[in-house]
Amino acid sequence: MATTDQPAPDTLLGRSPEELSLEERRALVGHWVALEIYTPQATPLRRIEAIAPSAQECIAMLRRRGLDPSKFELTRLGPPY
Repeated sequence: MATTDQPAPDTLLGRSPEELSLEERRALVGHWVALEIYTPQATPLRRIEAIAPSAQECIAMLRRRGLDPSKFELTRLGPPY
């Protein structure tokens, strides 16, 4: 049976959005994730560095973790398919 419980953000940090299970993805539809921006000088892995229901909360999470929000792109999660 599928669950709609939202996973704890700490369990998602460091994972790729593509690695989220169907249940996790369904529970997080509409949430914002922060991924490090790709540049020719920096080719980061696509890892979730912050996740929150709003873009403002996502930025706040980056700041709490000591990360510079200007180096991240915010993307809204859509349905898994």
